Amino acid sequence: MNKKQKRTLKNIIISIVLLIVITIIYKLFLKDIDMPSYAKRIIAIAMYLIPYLIVGGKVLLKAGRNILNGQVFDENFLMTIATIGAFVLGEYTEAAAVMIFYQVGELFENIAVNKSRTAITSLLKLRPDYANIERNGELTKVDPEDINIDDVIVVLPGEKIPLDGVIVEGESYVDTSALTGESVPRRVVTGESVMSGCVNTQGVLRIRVSKTFGESTVAKILDMVENASTRKSRSESFITRFAKYYTPIVVITAVVVAVLPPVILSQSFSMWLGRALIFLVISCPCALVISVPLSFFGGIGAASNHGILVKGSNYLEAMAEANTIVLDKTGTLTEGVFKVNEIVSVSDIDKSKIIELAALAESYSNHPIAKSIVLAYEAEGKSPDKDAILGVEEISGKGMLLKLGEGNYYVGNQALMETYNISLDKELLEEVSKHLGTVCYVADEKECLGYITISDVIKKDSKQAIERLHKQGVKNSVMLTGDRKEAADKVAAELGIKKVLSELLPGDKLSVLEEIIKDNKEGNTVFVGDGINDAPALTRADIGIAMGALGQDAAIEAADIVLMDDNPAKIATVQTIGRKTITIVRQNIGFALGVKFLVMILGVMGIANMWLAVFADVGVAVIAILNAMRMLRFKES
Repeated sequence: MNKKQKRTLKNIIISIVLLIVITIIYKLFLKDIDMPSYAKRIIAIAMYLIPYLIVGGKVLLKAGRNILNGQVFDENFLMTIATIGAFVLGEYTEAAAVMIFYQVGELFENIAVNKSRTAITSLLKLRPDYANIERNGELTKVDPEDINIDDVIVVLPGEKIPLDGVIVEGESYVDTSALTGESVPRRVVTGESVMSGCVNTQGVLRIRVSKTFGESTVAKILDMVENASTRKSRSESFITRFAKYYTPIVVITAVVVAVLPPVILSQSFSMWLGRALIFLVISCPCALVISVPLSFFGGIGAASNHGILVKGSNYLEAMAEANTIVLDKTGTLTEGVFKVNEIVSVSDIDKSKIIELAALAESYSNHPIAKSIVLAYEAEGKSPDKDAILGVEEISGKGMLLKLGEGNYYVGNQALMETYNISLDKELLEEVSKHLGTVCYVADEKECLGYITISDVIKKDSKQAIERLHKQGVKNSVMLTGDRKEAADKVAAELGIKKVLSELLPGDKLSVLEEIIKDNKEGNTVFVGDGINDAPALTRADIGIAMGALGQDAAIEAADIVLMDDNPAKIATVQTIGRKTITIVRQNIGFALGVKFLVMILGVMGIANMWLAVFADVGVAVIAILNAMRMLRFKES
């Protein structure tokens, strides 16, 4: 509990004690004393104003400021006119009590909001305070924003890694829990990339900075967190609009209740004024205005506790209504770590020449498949002789054209062979179809010389992720990949994915996704990816989910939800969180409106008194807040 909340609690306790003492004095002594009624009234008002102003002074000031600023119809205005009206009618105890209980509700709200905010803003602790840089043999602490790319920083045991980079010296274990929710520290060694925001737990690390602070992982996360509350869900937008029209309507209705029945029925003005004031207390929309945003805030906080960054409550709501999921294969369902399995020659050229040509062609590429080919060649104790290369041309989505002194060579998929009229006989294609994974053909200008088979490893949680999504009501699961059909079909069958589209070019993903979205008229379509070429699809989908730990910056920025540990099972987790959040929101809306409308009718009929009105306002708000706070305790079953 912060200082402001402690002060509010102190004022509430003082006001309750004073109210009890004053009520006893008034009932036992003042009420029966022999003096003019107007004098008793003045003394009573003066006495009851003490606890009333202690606990409600700020409410009166807020109401006054808002009226001057043109914001008349809010809960402060409703509570002010209702309690002042109670004083006018001689309901002194009720007037002070209503204000006290209103502040009790406000205190509950503040505590709940702070707890929800803590769940999210705990991520703000990721922000590094300094970076160590070595100058003249001594470590100097500098602002991380002053560090440039390629500077070498030193991270001591127990310190946060302030910027993204590559370890150039040292090894250690890093705590990634604040980023990924993973409690087990990860071992890192020289040559590995590390993310800012992790904590170095053991050895000294020297890290060559690869990104400036503004482009670092931690800076992007902080930006996402700070802007999450600006993107409102449909439910929140509805409540905002509802409150805008609801409050003036109930104020006008209260005026009608106070004036019209006495005129038509010739009854007491004071009786109907009392009913109108009770009606106003009941009608305060606190429960809705507070609990709905609080539920979404709690949902985003629960997601962050599981290493999932949701950029706005609208995406959480949309995720709850998703019925179709489209997944990129490499790096999303698979590890994205490729390994050469086999080198096959189908000509007079031996295997060593096949892998050499492939390594030369792929030596300038950063694609995971290209790297695996170069690594396989280097494993033989060799390295690509780039001086021998006259030119390399990438054929988008198909492969590479390699120009050497003795001629041109083609390294890529079957589509590349077809583009350059390199024939692949039926027996060769049948043999290739037996292999799992990706096949990379190597050919000269006349014929196919051989091929290399490369496989990727399916992530251990991928099958569980698909199974959970299907159980949760996702009707359509689609996998997109540039791999050949045979390999893609086998992965899809192993994971239980209902539909697979293979041999796609990078530009095909967006057009295929467009068709899927067009055909999906019942719910939202989710796209999950990790690469630069996934960014357009992530942007186009109803909800884009990026793999954040290994994913490309462009994918993370384009996505609506980021999975910080690249675990596909978290897709089902965030959908579960979204659905539970929506359930709580609907419960709060139904409960609050149901109780309020019932007690409003009772109030107009004269059955409900001020105490029941307090319950319909403060009591309902507290119950709705407590219900919303359940999201903070979310745990996967």
